[in-house]
Amino acid sequence: MDRASGDGEPASRRGWVRGWLVWSLPRPLRAFVLAVIAAYLAWIVVSATAFFPHPGGVELFAGLIACGAVTVELTRRASDSSTEMIKDAYAVWELPAVILLPPLYALVIPAVRVALVQWRVRKAPVYRRAFTAAAVGLSYGCASAMFRAILPDGSVPRGYLWGHATMWLLAAAVCAVTQWAVNVALVVPAVWASVPGTRIRDVAFGREAMYNDATELCVAVLVTLGLTISALTLVVMLPLATLLQRAFRHNQLLHEARADAKTGLLNAAAWERQAETEVARAVRTRSPLAVAVLDLDLFKRVNDTYGHLLGDQVLRGVAGAMTEVLREYDLAGRFGGEEFVMLLPQTRAVDAFRIAERVRAHVSRLPVYSEGSAGRERVQITVSIGVAALDAGNRRELADLLAAADAALYQAKASGRDQVQMISTSRGLSAVRPPAPVSVPEAPGKAQLPEEPEEPGELEEPGELEEEESSTTATTSALDVRHSEALPVRSTSGVG
Repeated sequence: MDRASGDGEPASRRGWVRGWLVWSLPRPLRAFVLAVIAAYLAWIVVSATAFFPHPGGVELFAGLIACGAVTVELTRRASDSSTEMIKDAYAVWELPAVILLPPLYALVIPAVRVALVQWRVRKAPVYRRAFTAAAVGLSYGCASAMFRAILPDGSVPRGYLWGHATMWLLAAAVCAVTQWAVNVALVVPAVWASVPGTRIRDVAFGREAMYNDATELCVAVLVTLGLTISALTLVVMLPLATLLQRAFRHNQLLHEARADAKTGLLNAAAWERQAETEVARAVRTRSPLAVAVLDLDLFKRVNDTYGHLLGDQVLRGVAGAMTEVLREYDLAGRFGGEEFVMLLPQTRAVDAFRIAERVRAHVSRLPVYSEGSAGRERVQITVSIGVAALDAGNRRELADLLAAADAALYQAKASGRDQVQMISTSRGLSAVRPPAPVSVPEAPGKAQLPEEPEEPGELEEPGELEEEESSTTATTSALDVRHSEALPVRSTSGVG
């Protein structure tokens, strides 16, 4: 027990430190974050011992900070109406400090910017801001060291340019690439550890992200070139950086307009536009294609029993399962509520059936848990999927495929849920029922949702899908619209 007066203050400080959110992180992630921050602070201390400020360098540093503050303000205004992360153009002003100024400036400048972001843009846990500043600062430090290693010993960056322009530009390019590579190497492990299952390719190596980063770094090199001539380059380049910031924001707005907010998949309008194009292409080129409609079983009861927060987690999990199973050129979207859609180009009926079955099986193994009075329980999630195929040479529209897939989905619901059904003119409806439930040893319990009474099916009894070799030609025809005449064309309310 702490003693009064003299020992009270140390005890309160210890309690304040224990209250930091960083201690709530998983141990490996916490160790990584603290190690990066410690390395960053140590490098600053070492660099400060050999630092001698010069008036010209201080003025340039102040000008770059001022331009960075303008960019922060633009970010704040752009983020007022958005909860998404806003792509920034900070490197336009920070990379010149890396190349033209002593290493200490390169290490310190991201810390100043992050403090402005915390103050002006959005509050975030301090450890996150500190890790961001440390990761960027370390990447700038490595880039500065790489640039100076390429130049001859004793060379001044500004003076070296005029006599060796090609070598200077090469060194600047290597510096920019080094900064990007080190930053990605530090940030990606933290993202993956904090959100397991994150697709690293989408986070760091997506086409749009790579293009934006390359554009930002190229503009930063141009700003650096201009600053070797005159500090007035900052005034000239500020409108260009503002335009770059607006371009980044425009791309994000386009993405937000096409994406479903909860799952990140295509929303209904965007999916239908792209799907109509793919169906028209398949008809024109006489190539196979398939459409699948996926509906969560008893999802309303999941929301009613465990709450909408867990329901949102389920939606994200299903979207992740679809993304993991589907190919890059497949289209996955959310139609609303608990209904999802998939379009599978260049896919025969039998292959579409197997893909849908893999999605169903993957969803059934999702690790969804609920914290209840009885402890941590696993919530079993299942889906029913209806598939309709457009075989090569058939002429159908997207509406026909969706109507047929809906008919198959309703039959899957009527036949007991947690299965795949497919419309086929030659075989009628074919079904795959799941194997026996797989035990989950790590879960202390398993929550079961109450079954609701079955409704009589309106379609004929399903047949069995015959096994086919991948080299054989699928004999299943695309559609039999007669199967779906008695059923609604679209339904987003769900059957259960």
